[in-house]
Amino acid sequence: MKEKKKLDLAALSSIPLIMTLANSMLIPVLPLMQRELKISALQTSLIITVYAAVSIICIPIAGYLSDRFGRKRIILIGLSIAAVGGLISGLAAWLMNGQSSYAMILLGRVIQGIGAAGAFPIVIPLIGDMFQSKEEVSNGLGMIETSNTFGKVLSPVLGSALALIVWFLPLASIPVISALSIIAVAFLVKTPKETHSNNENSTKIQPVRTFVRNTAALLAVKKWLYAIYMIGCLSMFIMFGFLYNLSTILEDHYGIDGIKKGLILALPLSAICLSSFVTGKIVGENKRKMKIICVIGLTVLMMAIFTCGFLNAQNLWFLLSLMFVSGIGIGLVLPSLDALITEGIEKKQRGTITSLYSSARFIGVALGPLIASILHGKSLFYLFAGCALLSLALALFSIKPSSQPQPAS
Repeated sequence: MKEKKKLDLAALSSIPLIMTLANSMLIPVLPLMQRELKISALQTSLIITVYAAVSIICIPIAGYLSDRFGRKRIILIGLSIAAVGGLISGLAAWLMNGQSSYAMILLGRVIQGIGAAGAFPIVIPLIGDMFQSKEEVSNGLGMIETSNTFGKVLSPVLGSALALIVWFLPLASIPVISALSIIAVAFLVKTPKETHSNNENSTKIQPVRTFVRNTAALLAVKKWLYAIYMIGCLSMFIMFGFLYNLSTILEDHYGIDGIKKGLILALPLSAICLSSFVTGKIVGENKRKMKIICVIGLTVLMMAIFTCGFLNAQNLWFLLSLMFVSGIGIGLVLPSLDALITEGIEKKQRGTITSLYSSARFIGVALGPLIASILHGKSLFYLFAGCALLSLALALFSIKPSSQPQPAS
């Protein structure tokens, strides 16, 4: 990979890192926010859920716009909107009180979700646009997933540390870190000419009806995409569900909070980060290998989570060990899905298709904490194991990408 492209990739890797921090670093401080704002547990969970829910709706729109107006332009707009939303939430927490503060925080989170829809989901197709070699594409996607999961590793520690200074500092820091990513992308990322060309030979904007019809036609031909969407959704559901559950267990049953709690939460997330990095290096351009690695990861994930429920693990370190193994499984799955979906779709439709995949993942992000707040103990782990088993079946029998290379576009 050329040195210049390494700088591009480093700048793009800042986007999933920062967008992940903007959401995940709030998870360990939600109980504190609940006490400070004097709100219910359900209201507290909405601080996470509304961010993901609005992204689900906006991501396909952002993908459509990125296909027509250029990836970099949409990414910069998305990051700017996310920064504005973070500023609103931070100021509301600082200057207002009670329900009025909570309402404005939620408004800021909604705006953040809109911005996030135009940032991280567009990075995946942009990586596919920037690199010609399939090996470079898979390596780049591995770096993006590693950055995403590193953000999750860093989030609980950073969120807990910032909250020790001022409880709303995790919210107020979001516009600052978003600005850093805006600067990096604006000055370091050089996109291929065809992705942002404005000359008369550029692809014209399709009417929405034509766009929907063409997308539906593609999905009808490549039915394996539905399996990837479902697996991505269920993987993120499991990840955020067990994070929320572990956060609650640490505080309620073990009396662990603050930075110590953040460090413990980072252990299973570090497994995802390391596993994603290694997977991105080895997956290459072989679609069969991508599928095999995905199947292995889902098998590991299912067995580890089922063991948590079956043995009703009470010892903290035994539970963490099983969750660490689960993290390895998820880390094998995510980069493989990214590579399958990027290598299997032509460039001109890549933004739209990968944005639908990102929407599916955000559905899992939104549902995980909500379901984990309702179910506990064995029933929750059995639900996660069942989701992993369903994903494994889909990977085995439904993922059938064409073995033929995609034509250049």
